[in-house]
Amino acid sequence: MSATAQQLSSRTAEDTLAQKSRDTGVVSGGHLVARALRNEGVDTIFTLCGGHIIDIYDGCLDEGIKVVDVRHEQVAAHAADGYARQTGRLGCVVTTAGPGCTNAVTGIATAFRSESPVLHIGGQAAQTQHRMGGLQDLPHVDLMRPITKFASTVASTERVADMIAMAARECFAGAPGPSYLEIPRDVLDREIDLEDAVVPAAGAYRASTRSAGDPDDVERLADLLVNSERPAVLLGSQVWSARGHREAIDLVRALNLPAYMNGASRGLLPPGDPHYFNRTRGDAFRKADVIVIAGTPFDFRMGYGKRLSREATIVHIDLDYRTVAKNRDVSLGIAGHPGAVFKAAHDAATGRADNRAKARQPWLDELRALEETKTTKLMPLFKSDASPIHPYRVAWELNEFLTGDTIYIGDGGDVVTISAQAVQPRSPGHWMDPGALGSLGVGTGFAMASKLVHPDKEVLCYYGDGSFGMTAFDMETANRFGAPYIAVIGNNSAMNQIRFGQISKYGEERGDVGNLLGDVPFSKFGEMLGGYGEEVREASEIAPALQRAREAVRSSGKSAVVNVWVDPREYAPGTRNQTMYK
Repeated sequence: MSATAQQLSSRTAEDTLAQKSRDTGVVSGGHLVARALRNEGVDTIFTLCGGHIIDIYDGCLDEGIKVVDVRHEQVAAHAADGYARQTGRLGCVVTTAGPGCTNAVTGIATAFRSESPVLHIGGQAAQTQHRMGGLQDLPHVDLMRPITKFASTVASTERVADMIAMAARECFAGAPGPSYLEIPRDVLDREIDLEDAVVPAAGAYRASTRSAGDPDDVERLADLLVNSERPAVLLGSQVWSARGHREAIDLVRALNLPAYMNGASRGLLPPGDPHYFNRTRGDAFRKADVIVIAGTPFDFRMGYGKRLSREATIVHIDLDYRTVAKNRDVSLGIAGHPGAVFKAAHDAATGRADNRAKARQPWLDELRALEETKTTKLMPLFKSDASPIHPYRVAWELNEFLTGDTIYIGDGGDVVTISAQAVQPRSPGHWMDPGALGSLGVGTGFAMASKLVHPDKEVLCYYGDGSFGMTAFDMETANRFGAPYIAVIGNNSAMNQIRFGQISKYGEERGDVGNLLGDVPFSKFGEMLGGYGEEVREASEIAPALQRAREAVRSSGKSAVVNVWVDPREYAPGTRNQTMYK
């Protein structure tokens, strides 16, 4: 980026507002896009250039919005998703028409299943060329509608900013999610009198999303928790994404509740916290008399609700009314913001929970003892010196390596499920994974966005070799924008999560079809991009290699790649049991 562009990108919000007040002439559609994005709090867009969208870039320079240009639109979409997850604000990806849009589909679909607020702005051929076969002309809105909360064409320059405000509002209506806007090139390039543009005022057109639900239901929730003997609480991804974690933690501690976390909410409580549990969820769900599930659906990850005791009282809390009690009947359903619901329940329970909280301590002690037993059983795998390296040993070493300022990202199949048994993030927002769509290739965009949002934090992405090969070239983008990270690859030269099922179903002779990969020394990739690279073939070398990578990233400002060769004959328990399909 040129010095002039850097100066423009660093312009303060006050300077931008002052500039706006001086504007009395004409403005283009692309500049209206940038103004509307700034009103939404967007300070960074992720994009890959195309002739249909370049006026947006020009507007972004005037508005002080950083333009991060990648090598593949899938990465741009994942980065916008990662930005939203890390900030709690609107993420934005801008793509050109045709293949620019279709390349971003996987990233937008991932955001859709992960309930991440991402605005996707796409180009389109000029309206004057409608149905004439313009360059890269496709029915983008029709393509995007099933995987977004809102999808529309912007038909006039006067409505550009208004439509962006509308799409952004939809991103935060109920459970968050992505929206898509297609803007034809002539709409973007056209200049109009500023006074003719519809530009909603920042912060003046949104309602609060922090609904606590029906007060009677909240009172009933408080009664259930106060009177329960063996409660269990699962804090799902929505608790973090909606930033309701502080209220959740306050309730858990005040009422002495065992708390389990999944997805993006991993890390809400640190390891060692007396209310943090992670290995006994199934046991707790079988024995609990009251189970509160907050911010996660009864989808395949929850066995569609079948893993919850039929004898227990089940409470389901979610931002989306449609998700509450979907796939499984519940005793109490509350559609509301998890933080607001938990705070209201905490307030309702105040003054009458102390004795019961003390009385249920044996229940927590029982679960804690079982946690320790399960950890002891796993330790031989975590400490295995086997060669080839056991993947559980890699996961253990990664957990030992993490600091309180390390954001951990898992990108792959078995590497995510295995590392989830060992890696315990130290802080909220320090765990990221593909989510319910199970998309491979999310890691590079997530890592780059996380480092851009938190330049003082360390970012580590643990890839499978299959997922690394999908998007790794945008590590160059991360380096170019000063967002280096540590890439660790669990390399078994296969798509092993799928391979196991094929071998089990069709036998050894047919089980390797379509899932074996080449033996690639990925360390050379890090070196090729000007960073550090190292091959690891012995378990004892994992920790030293990780430390060398950390030091190299700090000293060089370039990403490091640690390629760990793991045993292709080892699989995650869920893969062996094929639980993802049950």
